[in-house]
Amino acid sequence: MQRAFAAFLIAAAFCFGAAPSQAQLDSREAIQLQNQMAELRRDLSSLRDQINHGGGSNLGGRPAPVMVPQSGSGDLNTALLGRLGQLEEQVRRLQGQVDEGENARQRDSDAWRKSIDDMNFKLGNAPAAPAPAKPPAANAATPPAANTVRRTPELALQEGNAALARRDYAAAEAAAKEVLGFPKSPRAYDGQFLLAQAQAGRRDFGAAAVAYDDTYNRSRTGGHAQDALLGLANSLVALNEKRAACATLDKMRAEFAAPRADLKDNIANARTKAGCR
Repeated sequence: MQRAFAAFLIAAAFCFGAAPSQAQLDSREAIQLQNQMAELRRDLSSLRDQINHGGGSNLGGRPAPVMVPQSGSGDLNTALLGRLGQLEEQVRRLQGQVDEGENARQRDSDAWRKSIDDMNFKLGNAPAAPAPAKPPAANAATPPAANTVRRTPELALQEGNAALARRDYAAAEAAAKEVLGFPKSPRAYDGQFLLAQAQAGRRDFGAAAVAYDDTYNRSRTGGHAQDALLGLANSLVALNEKRAACATLDKMRAEFAAPRADLKDNIANARTKAGCR
C-alpha cells in the first residue's frame, strides 16, 4: 500500500509543479488557487512522512483544506484525488479565460494596425497637389544665396515649437521637416512629434495620423509616446475612423495603465467622441 501511495504522491507532485507554470495566471483568483495547491502539496508531504513513520493522518496538526475521512489511507487517497481534480479543473477554466482575453487583445491590435496601414496606403496613393505657378522669369534671374547657414536641429526645433505656439502651423511644419533632415540627431524624435502637431493644427488629419503613428513607433516608451497615441486617436476620430480610434485608446490603456494626469480628461473626451465602450 505504501508503494502504491508513494507512486500517487509522485504523480500529484508532478501535476502541482506543472499546472501553475503552464497557466501563468496573474489574477487574484489564480493566486488563491495556487496557494491552495501549495497547501495541499505540503499536506501530501506531511502525510507521506507520517506514513513512513507509521503515524496517523493529522496532516501536521493543521486543519485539512478538505474534509478527509480518517478510516484509512484508501479513503484519504480518494479525497485528495478528488481535490486534485477540482483544482486542475479550476486551472483549466482560468487558463481559458486568459487565452480568450489574449485573443481579444490580439484581434484589437490587428484591427488597429490594419487601419493605420490602410491609411498609409490611401495617403501614398492620393493625387499630389498641383505645384504653384512660378512667376515669369523673376526668380530665374535671382542667383541662389551663397554660403547659406543651415540651422542646427536644436535651433530649428526651438523656432518650430514657437511657431506652433502662435499657431503658425506652416512654419512649424517646415521647421519639423528641417529637424528631420538630421535623422541621426537626438532631436529627430521631437521633430517627428512637432510635425504631427503641425499637421493636426492645419487639419490635415490623414498626414497627422501617420506622423503620430511614426512618433509612437520611433520610441514606444519615449516622452511623446502617450501624446502620440492620443493624437493618433483624435486624428482617427476626425477622419471618422472611430473603430480604429477606440482600438488606439484601448492600446494606450493597456500600455499605460496610469496615464499622465494632464492627459486623463483628454483621453476621456476622446473615448466619448469615438463612442468607445
